[in-house]
Formats: sequence, structure tokens, C-alpha cells
Amino acid sequence: MNLFEVMTHDDYEQVVFCQDKISGLKAIIAIHDTTLGPALGGCRMWPYNSEEEALNDALRLAKGMTYKNAAAGLNIGGAKTVIIGDPKKDKSEAMFRALGRYIESLNGRYITAEDVGTTVDDMNAIYMETNHVTGTSDAQGASGNPSPVTALGVYYAMKRTAKEAFGDDDLTGKTIAIQGAGNVATGLAKHLNDEGAHIIVTDINQDAIDRMVNDYGATAVLPDEIYDVEADIFAPCALGAILNDDTIPRLKVKAICGSSNNQLLDIGKHGQMLKDREIVYGPDFIVNAGGVINVADELKGYDRERALEKVKTIYDQMDKVFEIAKRDDITTAEAADRLAEERIHSMLNVRGNFLQNEKSSLKTV
Repeated sequence: MNLFEVMTHDDYEQVVFCQDKISGLKAIIAIHDTTLGPALGGCRMWPYNSEEEALNDALRLAKGMTYKNAAAGLNIGGAKTVIIGDPKKDKSEAMFRALGRYIESLNGRYITAEDVGTTVDDMNAIYMETNHVTGTSDAQGASGNPSPVTALGVYYAMKRTAKEAFGDDDLTGKTIAIQGAGNVATGLAKHLNDEGAHIIVTDINQDAIDRMVNDYGATAVLPDEIYDVEADIFAPCALGAILNDDTIPRLKVKAICGSSNNQLLDIGKHGQMLKDREIVYGPDFIVNAGGVINVADELKGYDRERALEKVKTIYDQMDKVFEIAKRDDITTAEAADRLAEERIHSMLNVRGNFLQNEKSSLKTV
């Protein structure tokens, strides 16, 4: 990989390679854009097959966070950390404290959070070395596990998506096919069940499926069958790239709205396929922004009620996406990108690269 060529093409600001021989830390911090403020993005730990694969993931995710944060109306930029390693066996307190020291050296340009393969306990370890971390435990005065708030945001986004597809946002009696039964999917199922929706679920974890069936009366199907079920809304809450040439023609739904990242294998091609089939698509980084909205509130002293009120605005952001899609005759996936880009570009004249100083305050986040 010609790293500087890649960075120039998508205008990345900084890539930091971190290693600590004693703890075994091998990490990459990618900072994409700080036009709106310090870059916030989670710390992912994964057993990547190669260092290049890890770098590609860090870069891709960092840019995605820029768009997510901008579209959510937050005054923060986008970044991501990836740690190369198996989260089930390679973790240690020393590893995350070493990472915390690297984050501290960035002097506030980057703020980390929980992500795939990391936990609240890991964030607590990072917090021992730097204040530039969110999602630590309640005992630290922070917000803790972001999954319930992410699920709430998906629920609000789904109601607005339903309004676009069916004329109103009432989910009572609607059938929702949920792919995945993890923390966010389970939280979403609770909201749907409370409103009187019917749930179809699949997952590779039978225990997780059993909980959904027992707690919310869900109907379970095999993993590959989820694309063929008759439903009103499909909610991808597990893997990425699941909307592709093979799966889109099989769908028997009017709308798609779920929490998983990068659902479209090819944004242009598969976003258009959904548009041609008149399937209303809720863009993932708008839909799943509840978690980052929640942890961003920590930057000004966490207030859960205030954070949850902000999460409700995901409904309004979805409204803007649908308006842009109609205005410009483009797919909703392209409209979500445009919403983020328009906000960033509007700020270029008043904010340059974020610099931590006595006049730059996180109180505006």
C-alpha cells in the first residue's frame, strides 16, 4: 500500500502506529478529519490476517466515523483505533494502558471508545493513562455500555423509515426480521415488542436466539433463511456487506433499517438496486449513531437524560436524508453521505484542523 497516496485521496490527517513489546500491543490509530472538532471513534480488537488488512479497516472505519458524527450533528471529527490480536486470549491491562499513553500523546486530537472486541473494562484501563476516552464505567461518571442507547436510536430510525415506506411511523402489527441477536438487536427487539411488532430472528448463537424467543415471542429461522421471509422491515444487526447481488433479489420487505455497519457491499450499485425495487433503505451510519451520540455527551459531563433527548434527533436526521434523496434524485445511501459532506464543508471556513488550546472548548460538542 502507498499509504500517503491513500491518505491524500480521502484526505486523512494522521495515522499513528503503536507498539509495546512487553504487553504485545500492536495498534493503528487513524484520524480522518477534525474539521468539526476532536476525532472520536472506537477501539476495535480483531485477529486480522495481516497488518495491511488491519490498516485498511482502520482507515475505512475512521472515515465512516467522520460521516456518522457529522450527520448526527455532533461537533466532533472521525477516527478509529484497531488492535491486532484475539480479544478472547490476547488482552491485558498493560496492553490497554500502553494504548492509553499513546492516545494521551495526541493531546486531545483523538478520543477513543468501546468497539468490537473491547469492553467497558478495557476503557477503564485506558482511562488510567488518559482522560481522552469515553464509555468507561458508571463509577467513573461515564455512560457505560453504549448498546442500549444504540438500540434506542435504531428504534427511532426505524419508525421514520416505516413512515417513509408505509405512510406512518406506527410499528404496531408490523413484522420485523432481525438478523442478529446480540446486545443491540436484543435492545431493539424489546422496543419493538413493547410497541406490538412481530419479530423474526436469526443468529449463529442458539442461546441468544432462545432468549429472543422466550423474552419477546420471536420466531426463529436459520441464518440464510432471513433473506427470504415475508416481513415489513429487514433489520441487519450483525454482519456487514449483506446487501449484495445475491441477497437483494430475495428480499420480501418494504424497508431496511438496522444497526450493522457497511450493510451495502457496493454503496452505489446496491443502493440503486434497492431504489429500483422501491425498498426504502435507512443508511446504517445514520441509523446506528445512538452509541456515539451517547458517549459524545461525556465530553461535557455526562447527563443521560440529555443524551437520550439527543438520540431522539436521529428521527429528524433520517427525515433530512429522505428529503435530500428526493431533492437530488439519488439513493438514500448517497443522500446520507451528502448530508455529512454538506455539514463538514459548511464549517471549513470557520474551523481548520482541530488544535487543543485554551480557546477550543468541548462544551460545544
